[in-house]
Amino acid sequence: MLRHFNLATSLLLCLGVAGSACGQANENETPSERIDVPKVEKEGVWEPDEGGTQIPLWPANVPLAEPDSGAHPEYTGNGSPLVGGRKWHWATYITRPTMTIYRPKGRNTGAAMLVIPGGGFYAVATDLEGTEVCDWVTRQGMTCAMLKYRTPQVWPRVDGKQQRPKILLGLEDAQRAISLLRERAATYGIDPHRIGAIGFSAGAYLVINMSNTLERTYPLTDAADQQSPRPDFAVVAYNARVLDNSKGRNSLELQPWVEISPKAPPTLIIHAMNDSVDDVREPMAYALALNDAGVPVDMRLYAKGGHAFGLRPTADPITRRWPQHLEEWLRDMKVL
Repeated sequence: MLRHFNLATSLLLCLGVAGSACGQANENETPSERIDVPKVEKEGVWEPDEGGTQIPLWPANVPLAEPDSGAHPEYTGNGSPLVGGRKWHWATYITRPTMTIYRPKGRNTGAAMLVIPGGGFYAVATDLEGTEVCDWVTRQGMTCAMLKYRTPQVWPRVDGKQQRPKILLGLEDAQRAISLLRERAATYGIDPHRIGAIGFSAGAYLVINMSNTLERTYPLTDAADQQSPRPDFAVVAYNARVLDNSKGRNSLELQPWVEISPKAPPTLIIHAMNDSVDDVREPMAYALALNDAGVPVDMRLYAKGGHAFGLRPTADPITRRWPQHLEEWLRDMKVL
């Protein structure tokens, strides 16, 4: 019980920002849009709104490694502060991961996007960086799948430095989701060679991992796991955990656990210069590494926007313009 209490306490402390690290809302952000509100949580399994079909990633009889909270019942709640003047919500203590399928609105282009929300690996920001993004994706004529991955999983510290877990549960879930989408492409009416991934903060780190490796850390389960787990295109929004910041302020070296593959897919990176949670040097380091490997990479940087803005429009131009940049980029990539 003490273990669960400590994790719950850490969860509430770290959900002040729907991001990949504990932090505070940026002091330069518009106060009316980043007002702290009381957090509310309750036991219960997250369920999608109308139009979404939630499916398990693995058969019920397949044993899965549990998150740090063990078999703790799933919880849902709202985070703080407000984003775009509205609350955002999360799920945590997730032991049986799922993806929720949203079909395209209007014409079906055949493309698909896996959406991986952030939440610091403590939780999954289900609306701000999940269902709201899927709503945009489906309006473009694409099938959307929102990933609810296993959390919490705390990154250990050795000699005061954060380390990547050897087995990253969220990565296993993301790889499985892409494989399932490819294996069921005909069922969902999608092209198995036009399946991309977009990740936010902690979810962006998972997209980076997926892009640069085919290796899995779980036993192959069925025919779906014979499919490639690498996305055909990748979108990375306010990422972290790749920069080795022990090398000095002007160094853009990557952490030793970050591998770069020349087979990584074309990538679009979105970030705000005043992000106080994930330093802008994080995406810069990753973009340069991709470029050095010969991988096509585009990056859009804006002066203001802070962290964890999702798709909610605010006074900061990035929040209103990055979706347009994404649409143009997808057309350039012949995805749309």
